[in-house]
Amino acid sequence: MNAAPTKVGITDILKGVATLAPDLPSMARHAPGIVLRTGETKNSIGQVFAKHAAEHPDRPFLRWHGESSSYGECNRIVNRYAAVLTERGIGVGDIVAILSKNNPTDLLMILATLKLGAVAGMINYNQRGDVIDHSMSLLGAKVLVWDPECDEAFASMSASVQPEHVLDFAALEAAADGKSTADPAVTATLPASTPAFYIFTSGTTGLPKASVMSHNRWLSNSGGIGGMSVRLRPSDTMYVALPLYHNNAVSVSLGSVLANGACIALSKQFSASKFWDEIIENRATAFSYIGELCRYLLAQPPRAVDRQHSVRVIVGNGLRPEIWDEFSERFGINRIVEFYAASESNLAFVNVFGVKKTVGFCPLPYKVVEYNSDGTPKRDANGRVTPVKKGVPGLLISEITNRIPLDGYTDPTETEKKIIRDAFKSGDSYFNSGDLVRELGFLHIAFVDRLGDTFRWKGENVATTEVEGAVTSDDAIGGAVAYGVEVPGCDGRAGMVAVTRSGEADPDPKRLADRMYADLPTYAVPLFIRFVPEFEVTSTFKNRKVELREEAYTDVGDDEVWVLKGRQDGYVPFYAEYPADVAAAKAPR
Repeated sequence: MNAAPTKVGITDILKGVATLAPDLPSMARHAPGIVLRTGETKNSIGQVFAKHAAEHPDRPFLRWHGESSSYGECNRIVNRYAAVLTERGIGVGDIVAILSKNNPTDLLMILATLKLGAVAGMINYNQRGDVIDHSMSLLGAKVLVWDPECDEAFASMSASVQPEHVLDFAALEAAADGKSTADPAVTATLPASTPAFYIFTSGTTGLPKASVMSHNRWLSNSGGIGGMSVRLRPSDTMYVALPLYHNNAVSVSLGSVLANGACIALSKQFSASKFWDEIIENRATAFSYIGELCRYLLAQPPRAVDRQHSVRVIVGNGLRPEIWDEFSERFGINRIVEFYAASESNLAFVNVFGVKKTVGFCPLPYKVVEYNSDGTPKRDANGRVTPVKKGVPGLLISEITNRIPLDGYTDPTETEKKIIRDAFKSGDSYFNSGDLVRELGFLHIAFVDRLGDTFRWKGENVATTEVEGAVTSDDAIGGAVAYGVEVPGCDGRAGMVAVTRSGEADPDPKRLADRMYADLPTYAVPLFIRFVPEFEVTSTFKNRKVELREEAYTDVGDDEVWVLKGRQDGYVPFYAEYPADVAAAKAPR
């Protein structure tokens, strides 16, 4: 009953079409833009926002702790912020680094940046030290705007990577006082191909990469996911507890809001215990999710507020088939718009027809093909890739054309690593998603797993090389191999590291945990440490990583395993109840 469907049939599609009928007029408004807009079309996110502000200035746009600000009011603040940036030399193509937790200033600064044709470089506030320095170096920003609540991340940033202009929120507000509230003239001239965001992703290996999101792709997502699938009404409010440096928030959620002139309600950060109270406080009728968010909500004790809300639709990715029905029934949410996309990809699947337990439908050209264990496509004797049969897990790849370009990363070399050349014929090119999916029919897929040298945990891609580098910085550890392991009741894969000792003594478990928390984002700190006698260092080393992942924390023989209890206790010896504690959000604490 809880398994994902093995196929999608015509009956599923017809049922979905019937449910779309009331929203067809609204959907029809978005179809021309999706079909006809090109990179040269003068269209931008700032233009869409300004249009709503001009046509409906008194309509609520932004809600914070239950208090509303209108489109007109927010537009005036955005324009004052834009004037501040202009005075500091920001123009088309320049980068503004934004380091902030969710709050109104964060969102309005993003819109100010986009109105100028500049790029919003969205810094993950979990980054520290060398990692945040690397991200700032990649951006090459002219201005950094930062939230005092991110002082720990800012303090860990080297002065050498900071731009000439650094403004905390207080300095920003002081500089914006009295500035012009007029829309910047440049906003109306921007072609859709203009880069809008740099979103940091782990990619496949190494330190974070900055994936590019153009206005064109954002607007396509806004029309396709927001306008055609989520279908908010102007009276709706989308509650967003996911960080705005995450595409689910800044693209999918904001895109759904601006598609039809709705309201966005921000939460500083997700809290399972306060979630429904904040939903009710903000009069939300929709929210965005990742799979772990849904897990945490289900792990909470049942409360009356579970159904005392007005939410009628949710949008996100990672809601696993085995909890889909339970989540829907417990919280009284019938319409779940699951989607599949990646920050650097050129396509998205979305559950427009409402087929349960799938990531939905995509009309763009893609293939599901045979793959190698390292996440690359398997080539036949002629050097071509081979599609798998419907229902068989395979590697998802998407065709790259002039009509469906790949924004990729800021680094062309990293982008090229994700492109499959001469896949089915000479001269063609495809994007390698690195993800394992099953084709279900009628252009629907179901997500299976992530391949290659990353794993996904807490809605974030974790690069194994970054984890290995942090672990081996401890003098008591000789070598490390990081990988993700499944934990029953959890989405994605939790971090596990197999390590060798550099001497006879073990590392100090509390000191090691402290180092991990200092050097890695919280979601990347490994939950399991396995001590192994040695590593294979032959050409089959990658296969050994696959074996380690399959052995996980249960099939370890005589090897010692530690688990992360939390910041206070650090690592402790493995105990049988630990996986259940992780699933119930009792560990790590």
